[in-house]
Amino acid sequence: MKFTFAHNNLNVYDLDKSLAFYQEALDLQVVRTKEASDGSFILKYLGDGVTPHQLELTWLRDMDRPYELGDNEIHLAFQVDDFDAAFKKHKEMGCVCYENPSMGIYFIEDPDGYWLEIVPKR
Repeated sequence: MKFTFAHNNLNVYDLDKSLAFYQEALDLQVVRTKEASDGSFILKYLGDGVTPHQLELTWLRDMDRPYELGDNEIHLAFQVDDFDAAFKKHKEMGCVCYENPSMGIYFIEDPDGYWLEIVPKR
């Protein structure tokens, strides 16, 4: 028996705002959409165009407030080939939430408060 990654999921409050963020910040594109016949949810699967891994953004119609992440200590990591250009872009976007120069990494925060680690391609 062999397990392989399929996707990661993040629930989002404002789907359009999140889609715009992930496209601008990380150049992720929608590769697949699933909508409930009763309108109760929309799933948008985002891809990087290189790897088979996808990020599933889930919007729930009945969620009437932003998500409370509490002490949610999970994060997704993205590798980038031009670390300095990415850092500059994310600084300009105002989404850098934590820098760790000694490790050579930083984190950005999406519209729902999820942290995304940016690491240089080594």
